[in-house]
Amino acid sequence: MSDYETLQLLNNLSKTGSSTSTAEGMGVWMIIAAILAIVGGILVYFLFVKAKTEPKGKFAKWLKEFLSFKIMWIEPILKVVYYIATIFIILNSFSFLALGGSGVLMWLLTMILGPVILRVLYEATMMFIMIWRNTRDIAKNTEK
Repeated sequence: MSDYETLQLLNNLSKTGSSTSTAEGMGVWMIIAAILAIVGGILVYFLFVKAKTEPKGKFAKWLKEFLSFKIMWIEPILKVVYYIATIFIILNSFSFLALGGSGVLMWLLTMILGPVILRVLYEATMMFIMIWRNTRDIAKNTEK
């Protein structure tokens, strides 16, 4: 075995050993992260969400409402995703024009039906949010 081959073998062995120790380190960190996440989640729940005292300060009140899921972000996020997806479908439909004869039909169908189908899916998703909002309002009105 030549010196070059020996160096190559040692180099390959050292690379294998370091990737194994990296994988082991990642595994250990995943366990530590899971334990910290469980402890942190329990603390946040009992210190903020289920706290008997009302928080003082504007940010603390907002944080309690946010952590209690009284503030919902899904509606504005879904709106932005809808706009992005609609624009993408319309712009992407122009790629069918490169196909020639049948591509024009595909372009027209995608240009018209794509946004319509997307809108129907979006509205179906928004109905769940509206049901949640109406149920929340009914629950608030019956508490009084």
